[in-house]
Amino acid sequence: MPDQRRMGYRWNLRKVMASRNLWKTSELQPLLRSRGINLSDTQVYRLITGAPERIPARTFAALCDILDCSPNDLFEPFVEIRAAASANAPRHSDGIGAVPNKPIARRIKLLPDPSSPADE
Repeated sequence: MPDQRRMGYRWNLRKVMASRNLWKTSELQPLLRSRGINLSDTQVYRLITGAPERIPARTFAALCDILDCSPNDLFEPFVEIRAAASANAPRHSDGIGAVPNKPIARRIKLLPDPSSPADE
């Protein structure tokens, strides 16, 4: 059986920019604009200093063109966590008390408090 993995990635834009002698966000913004990518100062700053969760393909292609690099230079995937596919978990729900198509959580009925006076 194949192992289970959680993947992460490194965003190397800042490092690649430095190797091309681009040090400031203000230097990258006009280069992006000349390729039809109009980002605000804040967006360019976040693109450089953080790891984006989503990036448009055109922006990614423009960065590769500007920096004369491949996507692999900017985006580096790696395995964060690896676990065996057979990680001692029960194969069926029989061993854990769960029944298919039946909710696990049930309503709890509160009993009246014996110390409080009964409503009449």
